[in-house]
Amino acid sequence: MPHLGGLEARIAGRIAPTLADLGFELVRLSVLGRETPTVQVMADRADGTLISVEDCEQISHAVGAVLDVDDPIPGAWMLEVSSAGIDRPLTRLKDWDRFSGHLVKAEVDVPIDGRRRFTGVVMGTRDGAGLIRLDDGAEAVLPLADIRKARLVLTDALIEASAALSGVKQDQAEDGEERRVPKLNAGKPGKKGSGKKALGKN
Repeated sequence: MPHLGGLEARIAGRIAPTLADLGFELVRLSVLGRETPTVQVMADRADGTLISVEDCEQISHAVGAVLDVDDPIPGAWMLEVSSAGIDRPLTRLKDWDRFSGHLVKAEVDVPIDGRRRFTGVVMGTRDGAGLIRLDDGAEAVLPLADIRKARLVLTDALIEASAALSGVKQDQAEDGEERRVPKLNAGKPGKKGSGKKALGKN
């Protein structure tokens, strides 16, 4: 599960088992905003392939039901469910191992050798840290707990690898279907809300 803290960690801990039961994995969770917070859930199938719009809707209903019961956020809130996409964030050690050999951009909270931003090739993991080979050949060791954000850079090699992992058919690939990032927004009123739940596709 992604490294989180506070409210985000609590919500992730509640919904991760439900996602697992449905055959999905939590890639990233964020709670944004104050007056009407948006809970952003990014997920993949357990086998690592990208989720569909229909999967997003299934996840939205399941996560909404869990949060209704647990009620971690007072008042009204919104739920947004999306696929990790091809140029996905690397939030777990397994992501760093899985996408070894691909280009990544990363930023850390605590400077490493005087710098916070890194761009290079993913080289897997070691002792709880992601490894990057920089342009000059040097190796950067980024502790997972210190990574603010890390995202793959969209390249032809990454697109081909993602298509192969997802079992995308040739006719789908030609239509650019593997580039789609399914996303679903659900207007989800909390205990203070009075609006109706609405689903929309972006």
